[in-house]
Amino acid sequence: MEKIFEKIGTYNLFNYFFPGVIFTYLLNSMVKYNLIQSDIIMGLFLYYFIGMIISRIGSLLIEPALKRLLKIEFSSYKDYADSSKKDDKIQLLVEVTNTYRTIIAIPITITIVWVYKILQVYLNFRHEIGWVTLMVMLVIIFSVSYKKQSEYVKKRVEANK
Repeated sequence: MEKIFEKIGTYNLFNYFFPGVIFTYLLNSMVKYNLIQSDIIMGLFLYYFIGMIISRIGSLLIEPALKRLLKIEFSSYKDYADSSKKDDKIQLLVEVTNTYRTIIAIPITITIVWVYKILQVYLNFRHEIGWVTLMVMLVIIFSVSYKKQSEYVKKRVEANK
C-alpha cells in the first residue's frame, strides 16, 4: 500500500485521492448516496476517480469563477516555467493552490448532487436519466480537461525552446 502512495505522488494524493474520500464520506452523510466501498482495492480506485472528477470541476469551473470574482491573475506560462526551474518551491505552492481549489469544489459538487436528488424526486426522473446525464457530463469534463492539458503541454514545450 505504501508503494502505491509513493508512486502516485503528493499532487495526486492531495488533489485526487483525499478529495475523493472526503466527497464520498460527505455524500453519504449529507445526501444519503452511499459510494463507500468495503473492498479496499475497489475503494482506492473509486475514490481516486471521484477525486479526479472533483479536481476537474475545480479546474474547469471553480478556477475561472474565482479568477473573475477575486480578480486573481496568473503569471504567463513561460514565466512560470522559467521561475520553477530556479525555485523548486513554486511547484509546491501550485500544488497547495490546486488543493484549495479542489477542496472548494467538494461542497459545490455535493450541492449539485443534492439539488439533482431533489429534482429527481419532485420531477419523477427515471433512474436511467441520471446515468445518461452522468456519462454525458464525464465526457464533457474530461474532453475539456484534455484540451486544457494539451494546451499546457504546448505552452511548456514553447517555454523550453
